Amino acid sequence: MPLVPLFGHEALRRRLAESASKSALPASLLIEGRRGIGKQRLALWLGQLLLCTGDGERPCGKCTSCRYTAELVHPDLRWFFPRPRDANADPSAQAILEDQAEAVRVRVADFGLYAPPSGSDAIFVATVRALVQFAAYSPSVAKRKVIIVGDAERMVPQEGAEQAANAFLKLLEEPPADTTIILTSSEPGSLLPTIRSRVVSVRVAPLPNSAITAFLHDPHVQKALGELDLPESEEERVALAAGAPGTLLGVTASGEAMKIAKSILAAITGSRADRIRAAFALSSAGARGGFSELLDALTVALHGRIREASISEDSHAGEAASRAIDLVEGAKLRASGNVNPQLIASAMIRAMSEL
Repeated sequence: MPLVPLFGHEALRRRLAESASKSALPASLLIEGRRGIGKQRLALWLGQLLLCTGDGERPCGKCTSCRYTAELVHPDLRWFFPRPRDANADPSAQAILEDQAEAVRVRVADFGLYAPPSGSDAIFVATVRALVQFAAYSPSVAKRKVIIVGDAERMVPQEGAEQAANAFLKLLEEPPADTTIILTSSEPGSLLPTIRSRVVSVRVAPLPNSAITAFLHDPHVQKALGELDLPESEEERVALAAGAPGTLLGVTASGEAMKIAKSILAAITGSRADRIRAAFALSSAGARGGFSELLDALTVALHGRIREASISEDSHAGEAASRAIDLVEGAKLRASGNVNPQLIASAMIRAMSEL
């Protein structure tokens, strides 16, 4: 069961393929860009290209390696991403690899269409140890290995785990000659400077509307979106995606994020105390992934207000909601840096109240 195809990013894919053909591709990469833009799918495509054994243009999509990577069963490709904390305080590397493999199988069953990780999911130190251990193995069937770390900003530093952290940094700095490591992040500013200094960053731009439309026409995408509370018209869905189709799959999937988003919108028209309580309802220790989910949910809720304003012909409400979306997008940009989510939320809520 292959994943949904990768849509868009043609120019970037050409550059990456050209670098790979010249053996000039950096051994440690960071693919960064907005949440939902397809960074992990792009990383998987690059993994397929690197493991492809076909002739001519790569990935050929026909060789055994391409078929294995398309179904995420290639033994020389490992995809790590945030997971719930293991009940075992110190799980073995094998247990971690098996857990990740099972999580990958679930994503494959959904054709690679999945919501963002919950705020409590993370990449814990046991996963880092397993990743480093896998990097030390020789390739099983291909000439090289590819390791992908999605949502890399969710790596959780833990006291007493300096050895694992140092081993990971050394791996990034000097990977085995047969290994390529690809990190992806929607919040690169949250990555440790020691990590950022050891990778070559590749910025992924938002997709054009034509690519979003092609994504929406995929039958598996249509089935997945049919279960969500999204606008009926294709035009509205393209506008809601705003260059990042993955947001359509995740923003309505988190009921808790939508609940908080609606409470914030309600507080905006209330008293100053209401607004302060809404901002500080966000835990300062809360995961940035959870804050990103909230901002995405705010975008969805505001688009809903625009639709309501259009039906009621309330141009003022529609304009205010549109300007509020701009504020949310600005908050998303600031959230990618090392800024306290509460401070971002406070400034955003104050600016919204002035609308």
